[in-house]
Amino acid sequence: MLAIIPARGGSKGLPGKNIRPLLGKALIGYTVEAAKKAKEVTKVIISTDDEEIAKVAVSFGAELPFMRPAELATDTALGVDNYIYTIDRLERETSQKIDSFVVLQPTSPLRTSEDIDAAIRLFNKKKADSVVSYCEEAHPISWHKYVNADLRFENIFEENIRNRQDNRKSYYPNGCVFVFRSEMVRIKQYYSNHSYAYLMPRNRSVDIDTLEDFEYAEYLMKKQVAQ
Repeated sequence: MLAIIPARGGSKGLPGKNIRPLLGKALIGYTVEAAKKAKEVTKVIISTDDEEIAKVAVSFGAELPFMRPAELATDTALGVDNYIYTIDRLERETSQKIDSFVVLQPTSPLRTSEDIDAAIRLFNKKKADSVVSYCEEAHPISWHKYVNADLRFENIFEENIRNRQDNRKSYYPNGCVFVFRSEMVRIKQYYSNHSYAYLMPRNRSVDIDTLEDFEYAEYLMKKQVAQ
């Protein structure tokens, strides 16, 4: 299966995060290496508008068939539009149909090749439209509230004062693995009645958006090395 690693330049939360060194290795290197090692992945490409990101990703073994157009790399551009552009252009230029593909964000360095393979196998076994990696939420989502400008609470859900253990478990998408059927993405949907969750533990579910996320990933990796 084709693996697409989307990595645009111009990160606002943590500038240069995709190539920022994490324990001596560029962040994006962990994702490229995991994708290359995955048995279910046949081709790994980098989708970026940034020359430096492209250079680093290629140095780890990713392929760069073309650069991402600038209009698909803005703060307001949707990821789904880039996926459609990428698979459509690849089909035109290679004359090979892409029925499905996996998206691996470079901000998930703790995701393993085994996670990638397991998600793809679940996708194939279920004949799914999509498989998305999820992690168990530590606290009931019904405890969440909006906080107004004057710091007053505003309910999102009905009031819930039950103990945590009395609430049904909920899960959130951790950003690690997305396996899609191409035809579903082309109609700009990620989920259908034939979508399934690949569940991952919290210690492999870090999604780096901020410096604090980066430092937490670094802590977890150092802990793994020490064991």
